[in-house]
Amino acid sequence: MSNQGTTPKPELVIEAGRTEQQYWRDLWRYRELFYFLAWRDILVRYKQTAIGMLWALLRPFLTMVVFSVVFGKIAKLPSGGAPYPILVFAAMLPWQFFANSLAECSMSLITNANLVSKVYFPRLIVPVSAVIVSFVDFMISGIILLGLMAWYDYVPSWRIVTLPLFTAIAFAASMGVGLWLAALNVEYRDFRYIVPFIVQFGLYISPVGFSSNVVPEQWRLIYSLNPMVGVIDGFRWAILGGDAELYWPGFALSMGLIIFLLISGIWYFRKMERTFADVI
Repeated sequence: MSNQGTTPKPELVIEAGRTEQQYWRDLWRYRELFYFLAWRDILVRYKQTAIGMLWALLRPFLTMVVFSVVFGKIAKLPSGGAPYPILVFAAMLPWQFFANSLAECSMSLITNANLVSKVYFPRLIVPVSAVIVSFVDFMISGIILLGLMAWYDYVPSWRIVTLPLFTAIAFAASMGVGLWLAALNVEYRDFRYIVPFIVQFGLYISPVGFSSNVVPEQWRLIYSLNPMVGVIDGFRWAILGGDAELYWPGFALSMGLIIFLLISGIWYFRKMERTFADVI
């Protein structure tokens, strides 16, 4: 039987932007997809839940209560003059944002596998939209902080105006680590089990339930190798005013690590992006 006249089946090729400049322009061109993914994930997260977005308030609030009792009442660790619940919640805000971002980012490409494998768009949109979803929880949780300040009649100082800066730093830290985990999880599926361990272990070694001032002076610089130490200390410095001081050498070290993680995360994500459609 002759095969003459048969038309070869077209091959689907999904290709990323050929140049970096074109790629970053595509991010703007596909901005509506970014909005769609973020809004879809926000709706799905709380769909068919009894109390909806109140979960974003309940989880950090209960954690704050436990930490305040254990570290403030039982261990009687110093709070620097600030009410202990406010000290804890000033750290819970960036930590929950960071932890949720890692969980969402690491699975974002796998969750959207059908979309990633069928059409071209800048894949960076997927993990960024996952961080935005966690940022929505962060903003909702801020209501608890306002309530605690009203309850304790605690008035922040002028430093509160610097809070957006530290929020941007927390966003950069979340993106940097999140991009690494998102790309690695496509290649090595074991990372879906590693991420919860990273989050749990990170909570223990970060100054969430206590002030980093309790760390001995000779260890504080080494302790700041945890990039979330600088983020948390920055939030407390902005929210607690004169009741919290910033260890500037450690903060500078944490910021250097965050910048490194963000730049290297973007580089590695872009390097692996061409293989996502094949591997996923």
